[in-house]
Amino acid sequence: MGLFDRIKRAFTGEDKVVKDQIEEKEEQIVFEKYDRGMEKTRKSFSDKISDLFTGWREVDEDFYDDLEEVLIGADVGFQMTLALTDAIRDAVEEQNVHKPEDVKRVMLEEMVAIYEKDGQASVDLIENPNGPTVVLFVGVNGVGKTTSVGKIAYNLKQSGHKVLMAAADTFRAGAVEQLNVWGERLDIPVVTGIDQGDPASVVFDAVKKANAENYDYLLVDTAGRLQTKVHLMAELAKIKRIIERENPNGIQEVLLVLDATTGQNALTQAKQFNEATEITGLVLTKLDGTAKGGVILSIRHELDIPVKYIGLGEQASDLQVFDAEKYMYTLIRDLLENV
Repeated sequence: MGLFDRIKRAFTGEDKVVKDQIEEKEEQIVFEKYDRGMEKTRKSFSDKISDLFTGWREVDEDFYDDLEEVLIGADVGFQMTLALTDAIRDAVEEQNVHKPEDVKRVMLEEMVAIYEKDGQASVDLIENPNGPTVVLFVGVNGVGKTTSVGKIAYNLKQSGHKVLMAAADTFRAGAVEQLNVWGERLDIPVVTGIDQGDPASVVFDAVKKANAENYDYLLVDTAGRLQTKVHLMAELAKIKRIIERENPNGIQEVLLVLDATTGQNALTQAKQFNEATEITGLVLTKLDGTAKGGVILSIRHELDIPVKYIGLGEQASDLQVFDAEKYMYTLIRDLLENV
């Protein structure tokens, strides 16, 4: 059964297993977080698509031109828009559909199909049984990087893991102070260095501590700059060499933190950072504060990098492990009636 069929069954209540899962208290809380956190994105996307079908005429070139304009306006992205429009055009012709509800169904089916066609990579952080899993957090200033470190540390600790944090953004005093506040609030130790000091020395001390004291995870906050890709690559390469030397298992994760409110600029940042260093996953923050959540579709289509966490609110528990099925269900739910 494909992702669209599972979403449709969950919406109609036909699938008792899915319905029962949704009704379970813990699962329901997660759905409510997605529902609340994606409200602006869902409403904006649904309104744009609904307007497209208002005053229905026929499926012609003008319709596809309008569809492309709607999708780009919904921050689905240029490449994803072209791929989706072509897929919808082929499916409409193949299935010979003409009614607006059938065309809408085809559109939603193809959108879900394109999203899942390459399979969803694992969104879980790697858990290493032989030593600490080191997670580097990279991203430009202002995207919520340090806050994401604290929130993911909270989630890991809640799951029973022993967690250590490292304040390697030594060039911004506020970042060190902010991470220390998280550490005190969560009762998680933070390794720090001197102001304007070498970030790599902080990482060196943190890796030593993580190994000596048997921590499960070491979360490393790095400087948020993208002035030149050469400088970024050199700084991250130095940190990586130290971790590889001091930690027998090397680096397991490099998470890029992006601000969802920037829309397609987030995709541009992802491309730039991925050229500078190998990104293993994305953290998309502030999704609850924007109508540009469609950027996840373009990120999924253009980059072979999984979204691992999304920010659906201010609380620590609102940074959720990304669930593609919940995301797609929440995005298109308002459009499923009469489909």
